[in-house]
Amino acid sequence: MQTPQRRVALVTGGSRGIGRAVVNRLAADGHRIAVNYVSNDEAAAEVVAGVEAAGGTAVAVRGDVGDESAVAAVVEEVATRLGPIEILVNNAGITRDDLLVRMKPEAWDEVIATNLRSVYLCSRGVMRGMLRGRWGRIISLSSVAGISGNAGQANYAAAKAGIIGFTKSLAKEVGSRGITVNAVAPGFIATDMTAELGDATAAAVTENIAVGRLGLPEEVASAVGYLASEEAGYITGQAIVVDGGMTL
Repeated sequence: MQTPQRRVALVTGGSRGIGRAVVNRLAADGHRIAVNYVSNDEAAAEVVAGVEAAGGTAVAVRGDVGDESAVAAVVEEVATRLGPIEILVNNAGITRDDLLVRMKPEAWDEVIATNLRSVYLCSRGVMRGMLRGRWGRIISLSSVAGISGNAGQANYAAAKAGIIGFTKSLAKEVGSRGITVNAVAPGFIATDMTAELGDATAAAVTENIAVGRLGLPEEVASAVGYLASEEAGYITGQAIVVDGGMTL
């Protein structure tokens, strides 16, 4: 087994839900973490404090990763405070659900910017440093919605499907330089975002999950943690589904 190395990791949308679980997992694996967030200073500070209390290293870095200039500033700040980014987890995501016939262009654009454009901007932002170092891990959070679709989520599903195509293409570009690019596609995970759907919806969804329950953020984070590790160096261009058998 290879000796684990202490890398610098940037987790976008790292102040809550799956992002928070990913931060905790990567910190537990010994990595130094930049917790990116958009507006909730208190939540980001809480995540950082939790990592530090457990003996890890983390900093909060504010910035809208759907904005080009903000991404450049985030990457520069992380490099200054922790060092060049070696692990990127593209986790930032929002929903603006509606049937297509009622979906306003703003709802489409917002979701594409946060969920897909950010993946392009952040991956491009860290790429030169990874190429120079001849090592890197880019892991992007897709969704089973990007594989199977979901009524009322044409914008979200399009963005998540786009992440998978982006992942496969970039993996072919940079694989020879020691950089792997993968996606993780969660199913119905118990987070504050899914909690808004209500108990009745959750119960209906659970009926179609082979393991008979919702997933936990930590279970998604485990997949991300492995893909970020030295041991996963021969896995690239893949979309790992973590859905309890929901899409069987």
